[in-house]
Amino acid sequence: MKKVFGLIGYPVSHSWSANYFSEKFSKENLKNHHYELFPIKDLSLFPNLISSRPNLHGLNVTIPHKENIIPFLHDLDLSAEDIGAVNTIKFIRSNNNLFLKGFNTDVIGFEKSLEYFKIDVPQKVLILGTGGAAKAVEWVLKKKNCHITFLTRSSGKPGQISYDDIKQKSLEDYTLIINTTPLGMYPDTDNLPDLPYHTLSQDHILYDLIYNPEETLFMQQGKKRGCKTLNGLYMLQQQAEAAWSIWISK
Repeated sequence: MKKVFGLIGYPVSHSWSANYFSEKFSKENLKNHHYELFPIKDLSLFPNLISSRPNLHGLNVTIPHKENIIPFLHDLDLSAEDIGAVNTIKFIRSNNNLFLKGFNTDVIGFEKSLEYFKIDVPQKVLILGTGGAAKAVEWVLKKKNCHITFLTRSSGKPGQISYDDIKQKSLEDYTLIINTTPLGMYPDTDNLPDLPYHTLSQDHILYDLIYNPEETLFMQQGKKRGCKTLNGLYMLQQQAEAAWSIWISK
């Protein structure tokens, strides 16, 4: 029987994962392996997907389900439990029983990207967004003992400030700014986070977890002011490789 892997989220039509894993299966001559996209807007449909596809062996999870998928799983690995977000599901089948375990490989991809791009994490970091990807980034950065501030639509919680707040201030103190929101992602490439970009300098690093387009407007604003900029493609590749390792492990 063909082994099926896939991606759940909504939307998923723009996803990079299908091509990546299809090419990987081809290179490794895994002719009985197949990768599919499952556009699920409502997670109440998830059990139906599982029951209707007995040949499913693993799933990636993307926006907006990284957090809400957890109640459907039987177990979580340590990082996924700490973060409260899952982007990889391993299917374990035994004696006609199915066991679903959640993992977070975003933490692996992000940590490897910091090493690959030789980023010295500063004392203060600004993270745009508070979703599952933001929590994975926070989990890695906390190990580096830096002070993290989240930028959200409306502040109120400790460690959070709003876009209205930041407009009245400077980005000078936050020399590493990480966008974990979908603002600027294809097809809405004309969008960008509303920041006081004029306060940026060549001392800043702007890291956008978006990989499509290759250079977002957020990154372009940084480049205009001499900032180092990078997108999320390398992180995505590394988290995908980590997911594959989980799926094929015994």
